[in-house]
Amino acid sequence: MFEKNIIDGIESGILVPFHYQGIKDETVDYRELPWRNGKFDPQQLMNLFATQKRAKHVFGHWKTHKQQRTLAFCVSKAHADFMAQWFSARGIKAVSVHSCSEVRRGEALSQLKSGEIEVIFSVDLFNEGTDLPSIDTILILRPTESKILFLQQLGRGLRTSAETNKTFVSVIDFIGNHISFLNRPMALLQAANANEAIKRLNNPEIDSKCLINIDPELVDFWQQLKLDYTKADQQYQLLKDDLGHRPTATEFYHSGYVWSKMTKQNGSWFELVLTQEREDKTLLALTPYLPFLSRGVEKATMTKCFKAILLEAFIELDGLNYPPTIEAVCIKSWQVFKRYPKLWTQDVKTDLQLIDADSPKWRKYWLDNPITFLCKQDKSDTQSWFVVQENRLHANVDVKVDDIEVMSTAMSELSELLLARYSQRQSASTLTPISKTVQSNVVTLPIEVSRDEQASLSYYPDLKIACGHFKTGTDDNSETLTLNSTFSKLDPSIFFIAPASGDSMNSGKNPIENGDLLLLERITAINAGSITGKIMAIEIRDDAGDNQYLLRKVSKLTNGQYQLNAHNPEYTPILANDSMQTFARLKQVLNGSDFIK
Repeated sequence: MFEKNIIDGIESGILVPFHYQGIKDETVDYRELPWRNGKFDPQQLMNLFATQKRAKHVFGHWKTHKQQRTLAFCVSKAHADFMAQWFSARGIKAVSVHSCSEVRRGEALSQLKSGEIEVIFSVDLFNEGTDLPSIDTILILRPTESKILFLQQLGRGLRTSAETNKTFVSVIDFIGNHISFLNRPMALLQAANANEAIKRLNNPEIDSKCLINIDPELVDFWQQLKLDYTKADQQYQLLKDDLGHRPTATEFYHSGYVWSKMTKQNGSWFELVLTQEREDKTLLALTPYLPFLSRGVEKATMTKCFKAILLEAFIELDGLNYPPTIEAVCIKSWQVFKRYPKLWTQDVKTDLQLIDADSPKWRKYWLDNPITFLCKQDKSDTQSWFVVQENRLHANVDVKVDDIEVMSTAMSELSELLLARYSQRQSASTLTPISKTVQSNVVTLPIEVSRDEQASLSYYPDLKIACGHFKTGTDDNSETLTLNSTFSKLDPSIFFIAPASGDSMNSGKNPIENGDLLLLERITAINAGSITGKIMAIEIRDDAGDNQYLLRKVSKLTNGQYQLNAHNPEYTPILANDSMQTFARLKQVLNGSDFIK
């Protein structure tokens, strides 16, 4: 990370320390300025920045904290020209440098180095690139859109200089009363999020040779902000500020935000993106295709990686422009799959791993499984999202020619997400047959840990723990249910709630009825314990790679085999085999009084 390089460089002596002064930008009320897509309106900033009042405010603090050679960052060419003229009128040798300025970049740097001028007011030209060792003062007069840009500006003068023998760089930064300026302390303190940065401002130390001094009024302002990290749009903007670009779906997924919470708030990934990128005309072209991107791609049920591989192959074949033949899809899918050797070994049947891409056996396997299931209409949809017509795979959506490129890019972004989610899920789980008696869960449920005295547990309405025969279920959707104080000691990372489906367990002392909500304990290597005599949720994978679940009481036979028994005598026992894994242990059936409304 860039932040770490700065601190390492200072500690190793490659870079000089910095003394950072966070000055309240008291002449501008940023809360009254429009802030869209992570930026302030540049013209309105210019109108407020190029004023006598603000220039005087800047000048006073600059005189207090400056050294000999200053590089200043301005919001526009007009702003840079104004500030250079204002300083020059007060006897300070200053120039503005930008794409239209009379003084060119190289000439200005030479004059600054020799002492002919004292300040360069710049626009963009010095944000990144060559280090400027002679500079010993950085003056930041504008908001920055990201931590990366801020650190680039900070870093311009940190290189050691044998000629000037500077001992530190003075950084004079004008900070406004707006949440966006939190990227400053986040960057300086290498904080993971804004809340962590705010807490550390009480003791803002990073290196003994560096100084961080921020106006107490700014600290108070930030501490009074109610930062709600349960909101996906705020997480999106903070991540965008951090990365310096629009986050991809995979970057957002890896940021730690619970994906199911994002979909509950916004519907789908690109619905969130479009609310945050309203001025991006290219992205706005996706609007009529949001149902397809959401239901057909992002929310594709997938517990093997097949559908993601298939989608990637379809995109690489330019499938929206020219629907590919089934033969081409199968061959391309084989080629794409081989780029992921770990997934290939893990998900492809052993007897198929040595066959060629054009093998009829591979074609049949790929057509019968991911292609068939990708084209299958889900009960919640009004249509199938992909179809096979005349031996070609078509996306079942009408895409305008001008929109094909952005649609293909969006589909590629979502197929990457599917693979990322699947890979993380698999790395967090170990498939161990029930017959081995050491248990592990296949699905890693995205559960948030709550510190409330009450138990707030994740509820998965589509998981459907079958009380009958094995039934397909997914953990794609979730919501939070709160139980009363008697459940307060439950660990939300292990316990969750799912509905019963069927009537095989509706007899005996404690019958389980269809639709009952079940309190379940995920099985891990730590809490596996004995399964004999316990009611367990058992998991298998069907030929399409989807997970199926069954609730049964486990008994151990004299020959060492395990048997899965129903409470309802109409259902015959099932012998466990190596394709079955214990997924969760039933703790109890919940009733209305267990919940807090």
